[in-house]
Amino acid sequence: MAVETSDMTSSDENALDAAGMGTKLVRRFMRNRMATVGVVILLFIIIIAVFAPWIAPYSPQAQNLRRRFETSSSDHWFGTDELGRDIFSRIVYGSRVSLMVGFAAAFGGLVVGVIIGMLSGFYGGRFDDLVMRLIDVMMSFPGILLAILIVSVIGTGTVNVIIALAVWRIPTFARISRGSVLTLKEKEFVEAARALGANMPRIVFRHLALNSLPPILVYLSLSTATAILTAASLSFLGLGVQPPTAEWGLMVSTGRQFLRQAPHLIMIPGVAILLTVLSINFVGDALRDVLDPRLKM
Repeated sequence: MAVETSDMTSSDENALDAAGMGTKLVRRFMRNRMATVGVVILLFIIIIAVFAPWIAPYSPQAQNLRRRFETSSSDHWFGTDELGRDIFSRIVYGSRVSLMVGFAAAFGGLVVGVIIGMLSGFYGGRFDDLVMRLIDVMMSFPGILLAILIVSVIGTGTVNVIIALAVWRIPTFARISRGSVLTLKEKEFVEAARALGANMPRIVFRHLALNSLPPILVYLSLSTATAILTAASLSFLGLGVQPPTAEWGLMVSTGRQFLRQAPHLIMIPGVAILLTVLSINFVGDALRDVLDPRLKM
């Protein structure tokens, strides 16, 4: 009974320490004004994307050629485009596409890149050399050119854009996770796990992965913003999401033909892209400051 009481006490103390550390991290995060602004804007955009069918007053594809190029009015808050479609409704539905592409591409690159990087760093040797040479080849291409190359091979469309952007993010996630594993795998807690009979998957994904989370989470947030911006760039070039889907980059690409006649066709989706990318970058910068071990708690 004494042993059980001691174990329970130790477990309770660890839980309290973790809770206290979490509280300190949250407080430091909330003290960053730009982070607070970023969180508010990002949550607002996510809410709009989730409840798009209830927020948008019109279908994003509904056309009314008699009301082309209208400016802001009580019927159409952001005006109408070249086909008489409601721009506000298309912005609302476009948030779904942009957020889905950004988060899915970043998360896909994270999963594959972290697995590759951790296995490479843990095993080392020839396997590590082979993996790193392949990563070097992928990183030798400028990011946007690599995405264009992949889309050109597998075709356009939302799913293919996600695949292309996920592949683009894999090398950096792999390098970050590999570097963390190389630093951590000789630590005492890893040796203790080996001594207790823990197998390789448990050591890698339970001990090493959890302790490598801070830099990975920071890059995940920044990678999401980059993926959203790159997806909009691909759509602008005609290599991303295809018409008639409501997507911000595609709306900018279409609106540039009518810049003098209706500049709001470019300005409104451009502002939507700007606010989304900035809000995610604000959150990512704050996470970096909060999770930096060199800063005092």
